[in-house]
Amino acid sequence: MTGPALSAPEAIAGPGEVDLRHHGDAEVRGADLTDLAVNVRAGTPPAWLKARITASLDGLAAYPDGRAARRAVAARHGLPVERVLLTSGAAEAFVLLARAVRARRPVVVHPQFTEPEAALRDAGHDVGRVLLTGRDGFRLDPAAVPDDADLVVVGNPTNPTSVLHPAGGLASLARPGRTLVVDEAFMDAVPGERESLAGRVGELPGLVVLRSLTKTWGLAGLRVGYVLADAATVGELARAQPLWPVSSPALAAAEACCEPGALAEAAAAAERIGADRAHLLARLGRLPGVEVAGPAAGPFVLVRLPGAAAVRAGLRARGFAVRRGDTFPGLGPDWLRLAVRDRATTDRFVDVLAEVLGAAPV
Repeated sequence: MTGPALSAPEAIAGPGEVDLRHHGDAEVRGADLTDLAVNVRAGTPPAWLKARITASLDGLAAYPDGRAARRAVAARHGLPVERVLLTSGAAEAFVLLARAVRARRPVVVHPQFTEPEAALRDAGHDVGRVLLTGRDGFRLDPAAVPDDADLVVVGNPTNPTSVLHPAGGLASLARPGRTLVVDEAFMDAVPGERESLAGRVGELPGLVVLRSLTKTWGLAGLRVGYVLADAATVGELARAQPLWPVSSPALAAAEACCEPGALAEAAAAAERIGADRAHLLARLGRLPGVEVAGPAAGPFVLVRLPGAAAVRAGLRARGFAVRRGDTFPGLGPDWLRLAVRDRATTDRFVDVLAEVLGAAPV
């Protein structure tokens, strides 16, 4: 999709009426469905990671000690340890930021993961939105962000659009007096982690990068993520945390996932995801009336098709769960998000989607 770049006045919008607390797990909870709604990599966690987590259970009588995991994360990104804060998933980081950062004009770039805005609103902030559109492939023009925004939140690659914004464009948003939060929860699913700003923490003023171990390693139930920021910001966020916020098993997982073998495994998984995504896009491209937002870079794709709610219900009746798009600000009732799965699952899904759409099987 192509179109004119958004201007700043066109991009700013109010809160609207969407359910910011709806997430993909609601589509599959309590149901026996093939899951294309949740963006956790299938077949995870691997056996070796389960073994490391299990071994940590012998130490449950002691209070968690995050020093080793913090050092491992710092080494993984080539940063001083004082620029790392371990959190109970990336979601906790959004709550900490909302409570600790004193912002007069926070702005969230949408469509994106809704929890940052929900956390800011819960903390009493009046949140502005920069709405990207499909006319420009949901790409961000840095000029669309208001100059006086002192807290800016953007995902990269962005959930649910799967757009990977250029690192240079995001870096241009950093400036003294502004906190720039880049949610990189899916960056380890991008080959080479290209366009990541994690290595520039401490160099760019006000930069905060969030990472999650949930998606690649299948640890949604364990809750583990981390913040990369300058030491002063890490200190402020740490003071907003409760004592011992990350459990010993989660700390063991964080340390294990930063080891060289784990990083190599994640890199190989990112390459497979790219190939599986290309297969999904090729199959979808043969279905009439299905429009794919792109180019996609994450482990999911965003599609627009008429009557998406009815299509979602039809897929569900046939055993497949997909993520509705109308709870993301900037999208509407014709959007669905599809997680990338292996080719066999994709082929089964696309055949069923074709049946739901009334088209001949592809």
